[in-house]
Amino acid sequence: MRFIRKTSYGQDVDLIKHSGQVFWYGLLMVIVLAAPLALDTFYLGEFSLVFIYAIAGIGLMLLVGYTGLVSLGHAAFLAIGAYTHAWLLTQGLPFPVALTGATLLSALVGAIVGIPALRMTGIYLAVATLAFAIIVERVIEHWESVTGGFRGMAVPVATLFGFDMTDPMAFYYLCLAVLVGALVLALNLLRSPAGRAMIAIRDSEISAQSMGINLATTKTVAFALSAAFTGLAGGLFSHRIGYLAPDSFTLLTSIQLLLMVVVGGVGSLHGVIYGAIFIGLLPQAIALARDNLPPAVAQIPGIEPGVFGLILILVLIYEPLGIYGRWQKIRAYFEEFPLYRKATYKRFKTYLRTERVR
Repeated sequence: MRFIRKTSYGQDVDLIKHSGQVFWYGLLMVIVLAAPLALDTFYLGEFSLVFIYAIAGIGLMLLVGYTGLVSLGHAAFLAIGAYTHAWLLTQGLPFPVALTGATLLSALVGAIVGIPALRMTGIYLAVATLAFAIIVERVIEHWESVTGGFRGMAVPVATLFGFDMTDPMAFYYLCLAVLVGALVLALNLLRSPAGRAMIAIRDSEISAQSMGINLATTKTVAFALSAAFTGLAGGLFSHRIGYLAPDSFTLLTSIQLLLMVVVGGVGSLHGVIYGAIFIGLLPQAIALARDNLPPAVAQIPGIEPGVFGLILILVLIYEPLGIYGRWQKIRAYFEEFPLYRKATYKRFKTYLRTERVR
């Protein structure tokens, strides 16, 4: 078992807690950097998509996991980032400028959406963000001069430092670099006063307000930052699919993003990575399963959203801490073996107030 002896208050906000993390994270970085040498084009594209989902998941995690605000409309910010990036490229702007513009516009729209949502929480906020996503989807369908409407919009070929973004290996390394930068930025944000204010609001709005935290400002900033990360992912996503259409950003996309956060582990950036791997590879697993199922079952319409919904319900019931929470329990078991007690992490039943009176 590893014991971390703290000798200064600065250790509470250190990015690296102990030397073991340096070794394992370093080994992981070596593996992902060397992976393109052993993977073919198909798997490079799939892992690039996983990286993009992880970037969007960081944004949603800041809002849901660290601020406690539920959103069912993050597909709208993904669409705003994708269409803005593609449109700026068609105007002749270079790739970095177009990607930055898409990120900033998404952040601005997120801040605007966050202002009227300040008085809503829980299911009401989820419904409001869902309505916003539907509005954005309708705008994309009918603003044909910019988005192409139902005909769609081709994403121009872009280059960065002489590398063609249509090259799977170059795009893989770009998505990896952006993901690493987004993770470092999010970790530093959570160590800052703004990040601690978000966590305080998640735990108790009344207590946070009594400590002098401005709820309106903090929530608006959380919405803006969440939308910025998602818009950044949308810009990269546009190059991943190559052709934008309204059916690429539907309610199912929002559910996938929320499922990624919940399945990975709410309130943890590690959970974002686990959830992105799960969500990124799950559609391929479903496609393979269709080939082995009876035709009557494989041809059922809407089987993919049904599987996503079923997994979300099962995780909420049986593993509310997600994949990362389960990994922490497994690690604790081996660290404490043979002194591990079976009831250490036993889930106790919770009752409503009306159920306590018998």
